[in-house]
Amino acid sequence: MTYPIIGSLSWFIGVLYYKYLFKHKQTEWIDIPTEIEPMITIMVPAHNEEITINHTINYLMTEMNYSNYEVLVLDDGSTDKTPEILKTLMRKYEKLRVIRIEENKGKAHAFNVGVAFAKGEFILSNDADTVPEPDALWKYINYFIKQESFNIAAVTANMDVKNRTTILGKSQTVEFSSIVGIIKRTQAGVLGSLYAYSGANTMYRKAALIDVGLFRQDRATEDISIAWDHQCKDWLAVFAPDILFYMEVPESLRMLYRQRRRWAKGGTEVWLTNVKLIVQNPFKHIGRTVMFIDQTLSIMWSFVFWLASFLFIVLLLHSLMEGDMERVYRMLTMNAIFVSFEMIAGVLQLGISMIIDNHGKKLKYFLFSPFYMLLFWMMNALTIVTTFIPAIRTILGHGDGTWQSPERQNDGDFVSE
Repeated sequence: MTYPIIGSLSWFIGVLYYKYLFKHKQTEWIDIPTEIEPMITIMVPAHNEEITINHTINYLMTEMNYSNYEVLVLDDGSTDKTPEILKTLMRKYEKLRVIRIEENKGKAHAFNVGVAFAKGEFILSNDADTVPEPDALWKYINYFIKQESFNIAAVTANMDVKNRTTILGKSQTVEFSSIVGIIKRTQAGVLGSLYAYSGANTMYRKAALIDVGLFRQDRATEDISIAWDHQCKDWLAVFAPDILFYMEVPESLRMLYRQRRRWAKGGTEVWLTNVKLIVQNPFKHIGRTVMFIDQTLSIMWSFVFWLASFLFIVLLLHSLMEGDMERVYRMLTMNAIFVSFEMIAGVLQLGISMIIDNHGKKLKYFLFSPFYMLLFWMMNALTIVTTFIPAIRTILGHGDGTWQSPERQNDGDFVSE
């Protein structure tokens, strides 16, 4: 029951370690002459992205401070105006190529097809609703070109929110600061591993993708799955807090819940996939084992939370019906104390993350922290419980990696700090 409190305090301590003791942060940037720039393929999987695809491609073609790259769009069975928009863009940009996949089989399948056509030694996964900062490409390459970086499989960037016009958008700005600002820094700096890449914008070494057999096409979250597959073959991954990208987040509860169901299912699938490996070799990679234990506790806590909540309500109603007001008082008091400890731990985690992440520029969104902690924590616990059986079905060979058409509500403009 105390998992959220212990977890928040652990991330709080971990980010302080990363900030003041971790010695392997990127501190110097090397200017890469145009004539020796490694070739990069920016890969954009797209399914029914008529609202955002034009803005995204125009941005990638005109705003990147890098020369030796191409953009490869994988049109995964789009049924809207996406194909027509891409045809127009191809006539406009020489570096743009489009591969049309007639049947929607999901992002992982589209990405695997694209790898066969990619010209680049490095592949940047870029979602159709996502734009990286103009300096992103040469910053990514800086991580790969160091002499000791030959076994780095992927560099994953620091996510930020485009659309901050609603309470949900602002709350997710807080959430991403929490996830990126603390958890990934702690995982990289203390555990030496990453639980998941940021699927919306991560640069992969093409050879590392091929080495693990590319992406698992039946998984709900290809970014979590590939991160663990890389670790299991002793590849390294790096978190780059100084590389920003902007993504569009759900602005309705229905879309948010759909997104979180996919994330929860993918996390449980990875947990089930790696149970045997971790149990048989718990000391081979301590950081990986700690992340596995954390995920185990997260799943257990989600079931305990909803079971305990149900029992609490039943006992409370029974006490009210019996007129036992002393018991009602004790129950409410203990509940308030426990929730207060959770809120204090959550405020510490979110507060330090928003101070450290992006040099404190998102601290103004701290006012939305209570909404995030009340809504998102409960939703995440609910999605883990409701997707547990579907995740088991996937592991048994009944998974489906296809994606549904997103509901876009703007034209791709974003708020930059």
